[in-house]
Amino acid sequence: MDLSTQDPVRDALLRSDPNFRDLVHKHESYEQRLNELAGLTYPNDDEQVEESTLKKKKLMVKDEIYAMLNSYSVSH
Repeated sequence: MDLSTQDPVRDALLRSDPNFRDLVHKHESYEQRLNELAGLTYPNDDEQVEESTLKKKKLMVKDEIYAMLNSYSVSH
């Protein structure tokens, strides 16, 4: 499931759960920064570490988002 697509479960959680909204916002922020870092021709060491860290954070947030989506789907 793509986080950018329209999905009734995702839409319901975005409307009703502030924690879910925060997670989606974090995921989008990480994605934006990763795109900026990917555009660098010669990233320095700090930028390479930042990229690696952001990828891990983004994946953890995505896992939380999917867990919330699955939990909501089961309960509704």
